[in-house]
Amino acid sequence: MTSVATRDAYGEALAALGQENENIVVLDADLSKSTKTCDFKKAVPERFFNMGIAEQNMMGVAAGLAACGKIPFASTFAVFAAGRAYDQIRNTIAYPKLNVKIAASHAGLTVGEDGGSHQMLEDIALMRVIPNMVVLVPADGEETKQAVRAAAEYDGPVYIRLGRPKVPMIFDENYKFTIGKGVVVKEGTDVTLIGTGIMVSKALEAAEKLAAEGINAAVVNISTIKLLDEKLIVQMAEKTGAVVTCEEHSIIGGLGGAVAEVLCEQCPVPMAKIGVNDSFGQSGLPDQLLEKYGLTVEHIVEEAKKVIARKK
Repeated sequence: MTSVATRDAYGEALAALGQENENIVVLDADLSKSTKTCDFKKAVPERFFNMGIAEQNMMGVAAGLAACGKIPFASTFAVFAAGRAYDQIRNTIAYPKLNVKIAASHAGLTVGEDGGSHQMLEDIALMRVIPNMVVLVPADGEETKQAVRAAAEYDGPVYIRLGRPKVPMIFDENYKFTIGKGVVVKEGTDVTLIGTGIMVSKALEAAEKLAAEGINAAVVNISTIKLLDEKLIVQMAEKTGAVVTCEEHSIIGGLGGAVAEVLCEQCPVPMAKIGVNDSFGQSGLPDQLLEKYGLTVEHIVEEAKKVIARKK
């Protein structure tokens, strides 16, 4: 199976967009080789701005460019974008609902050896609580490319969460991404596995293992955490009667929290949340870290069996 890093797909899509739309500008905080905005710089250097290691100022400049009619994409690592520049995003971008796209790479545990200080596990929670903000977490390279284009067309602030390592390709060019819409990647009747980002491919692997044991698991890709596809979540919960969420993020405030909010009000069913259990990360190889924190196919299988057992 082909694997592509979502940050690489972002750089490719951004460079193509820049050549199509003269209003698109790109800002980066001295990390363009890592965030892959260097692709845009090569294509249209006159609309690329290296803001230096000054993320808060970068967000303010992005807001100013948006106020002048441009469509700025501001990129840095997720820990700096959502963390260090939170005040500027909240008050300068989201409060006036300016048309800024924040594309944050190197999110989650899979930053690996950079350790707990750089493994951003809280950014989905931070961004989805801000009014006017749309939060996107694409599952693979193809969805990333389409999400970047959709973000450029959307009028308002958007946060796009991207990763460092290569991840399996789930979708092809026939796939159609739409902001606010989840996708049933696999139908099922016994339990619904709801994944986002890199955990969608793991949910699909888990469904295969469950099938070998006679358990028919549905897999849903929720790549828009906000605006959340509540209708689909409720529909699948009603159909299968049990839900497991899977995310490379804290179990507090991310996909799991968002789904739990919907289900407790509209369709209470047995549910489990797979993610990082209220702790910081640590230095290590990505696969080692995913194993240590329980973000594995085996853990998804285990939790799926537990929620099925809790069904009345």
